[in-house]
Amino acid sequence: QVQLVESGGGLVQPGGSLRLSCAASGIILSHFGMGWYRQAPGKQREIVARIWTVGTANYADFVKDRFTISRDNAKNTMFLQMNSLKPEDTAVYYCNRVNDPYSWGQGTQVTVSS
Repeated sequence: QVQLVESGGGLVQPGGSLRLSCAASGIILSHFGMGWYRQAPGKQREIVARIWTVGTANYADFVKDRFTISRDNAKNTMFLQMNSLKPEDTAVYYCNRVNDPYSWGQGTQVTVSS
């Protein structure tokens, strides 16, 4: 059974940083294109960043140069380093496979507020 467990969210002031983690079991992350997604209250879930099997990454325009997606193959864990956070980054963040996603987990809440 595949499990993707997000963690690392919290309350941070504008301009601050957080590092999210996605711990996987039942799946080898490096074998698939994986992504970080987010859903703000009243809005649809949207893609934030993707990392492909060869390690290349791409980002939504609204997080370019602020967020970095990475993967630790030995730990089978994916990360999202978020810098220069803005109030509009407030959302629940999820990880999932890009193609044929699994059931969505609980996500991790990120709140950017002063």
